[in-house]
Amino acid sequence: MCLTLRCCFACRSCRAPDFSKDLSDCWSRLSSRIMMLTETEGFRWNFLPGFNFRRNPRRQADVNTTTTTTTTTTDGHQSPSEQIPQTVIVTFEQMLEVKHLCEAGQLLIQREECLFGDIREEEEEEEEALTHHEEEVKKLATDRRALEDLVLQTLRLSLSLGEVSLEVLTSAVKAVKQEDDQDQLWTQRDWTPPAWRPSGWKKLHDSTLCNLVEERMDMDNPLTPPADQVDQSTIQADIHSMGRRLKEDLLFVVDVVKSCYPPQLDICNLYGSLYHQTLSARLRKIADFGLEDKDCTFLLRWVNEYYPQILQKPELVSEIDVEALGKLLPEQLLKPLEDQYLNKQQEELMKYIGHVLEEAKQKWNNGEEPTREEGCFVSHVAYDIIQLINGMVTSAEKVVGDLHKAQNLTSELEDLMQRFKIFQNDVIKQNKPNSQPIIKANLGCFEQFRDVLEKKSHLLKKDVQKNCLDVLADMEQSAHTYLLKPVHEALKPQYRKLGTSDWLNKPLFEKLLVSIENELQGLQGSIVSSHQKLVGQLHLEVTAEYVRRLLKGQVRLKDKERQLKAYMTVKEDAENLHSLFVKMGSDQDWLMQILIKIAEVLKLQDLPAIQMQVASLGTAYPDLSEKHVSALLKLKTNLSKVDRRTVKETLSDTLRETGSVDLSCPFFVRVHLK
Repeated sequence: MCLTLRCCFACRSCRAPDFSKDLSDCWSRLSSRIMMLTETEGFRWNFLPGFNFRRNPRRQADVNTTTTTTTTTTDGHQSPSEQIPQTVIVTFEQMLEVKHLCEAGQLLIQREECLFGDIREEEEEEEEALTHHEEEVKKLATDRRALEDLVLQTLRLSLSLGEVSLEVLTSAVKAVKQEDDQDQLWTQRDWTPPAWRPSGWKKLHDSTLCNLVEERMDMDNPLTPPADQVDQSTIQADIHSMGRRLKEDLLFVVDVVKSCYPPQLDICNLYGSLYHQTLSARLRKIADFGLEDKDCTFLLRWVNEYYPQILQKPELVSEIDVEALGKLLPEQLLKPLEDQYLNKQQEELMKYIGHVLEEAKQKWNNGEEPTREEGCFVSHVAYDIIQLINGMVTSAEKVVGDLHKAQNLTSELEDLMQRFKIFQNDVIKQNKPNSQPIIKANLGCFEQFRDVLEKKSHLLKKDVQKNCLDVLADMEQSAHTYLLKPVHEALKPQYRKLGTSDWLNKPLFEKLLVSIENELQGLQGSIVSSHQKLVGQLHLEVTAEYVRRLLKGQVRLKDKERQLKAYMTVKEDAENLHSLFVKMGSDQDWLMQILIKIAEVLKLQDLPAIQMQVASLGTAYPDLSEKHVSALLKLKTNLSKVDRRTVKETLSDTLRETGSVDLSCPFFVRVHLK
């Protein structure tokens, strides 16, 4: 049968709601595209004056008569202003043929409204019309199935640009949308809907796209791998193929397919979710099998590095809600893979570091000296170990996607540092001809290690970092002691004269300065920063020895004159010692002030002034003890025992008021008194 469309006039038999502007737009496009046909079985648009359509078949003749006989003549000719427009006829089948799916769907909805919109009224007025309705309903159901098949066929070609045009895909999407709207409309009515309502085309749309994605991600039909990846394992090739397909298709969705969908359907996130779920399911199957180390690493990199990089592409990041997607693999599958990877990497790291230490030990046993660069002994032990640690931890962070887990690689680093310390102790103990060059080279290693441990602390856990720094501090102190011990042995003859009457009366300190300068020349050989630190350590130890010798009490300052002379001598020695060490590279400026403050105590005569100076000394150096103060005051033999006790009590009060002791620059703990 044919059904004449009513475009302009409302009638009793149609209770269809007013369609949206999209429907009007589609009708306008349809009217501009459809063909001019002869009046055969089909749909007729009439624009004649007096048009009054009724759906009742018994009144169809009235409509046909109106549309074919109503004319106006002038002198036997039609009036140009009232010429009857030609009747345009287009069939549902013709719409399907040219794939005007949206317009075809609108025709079916219009027929549905005509058939079911006024059925209750028809039951009261025309019982005999129900039989005819059944035939129309069957025909409508058949047409709906034909449209549905063509819509789904179009959706299955959504990602094949050459097999379906954007216009047809857009029309199919609109057909799905208007069917979903019609489903919603029927839920608001209080009479029986057609058997096909709700049609569920939105669910069909989603399931069709889901099947499409699964087919395109099928590992039985992988993409051809690039030339640089032909040596990959089967598992690696499959994962890489799926990843490439996912990236290319999502970019196509954002660049092309998105334009065929209204914003409210959020098609980019739908495709993103479908590809995420499909890739996740495929990777779960792979992860369920025991993987070789390389395949395990490759899978983890795709999960934690490559896949997130794809989603962070500028074209995708604004279209797909990455946070909503979640992880590709659940924790229960990731953990065994991560443990396998991390255990293997830790094993490799410890093996390589052990090899580096063993190679250094072998060279020492062979009597080889470290290489020189710009006149300095250098060791590549620290550099090689640091490069290994930095590279493997950084890579592990990307592979497992978690820095805290990656830090587990360095959990045994403290044991390796202890092995390094044992090696250095052997070098020192045996004191071979090449021992000093090796220790000087090690000083540079300590600097490198400390720089990494402090500035790149993210490579290690806090407890490992602290323990390694402690081991380094011990090794550095041991190296300094080893290198400076011969220096102090050479300076002992000059040390013995400090704090004696000869020291006070003769210019003996100049000889000590000359000897120190000569010995400093022999300490050359480590890198600049390490040498500066070594010279500073010697500066500290010489100053401490100077104070220790002075406090031994071998000189008696009986009167003001001798005390003033002692003040001038200590002050001058402090300045000369400071000048020498600064010239040689020391940056320990604070040491001169200790000697000057001690000299001030020797000069002062009034008890309150002495009390204030000792309090100042104790405040500046909280490790100053009563024993040190007592020894210093005993040099001033004109100071009574009661006065000395008063000064010591002042020191105690000062330290008590100060509270916590700051030993960031300890000095007097190095001044050992009997």
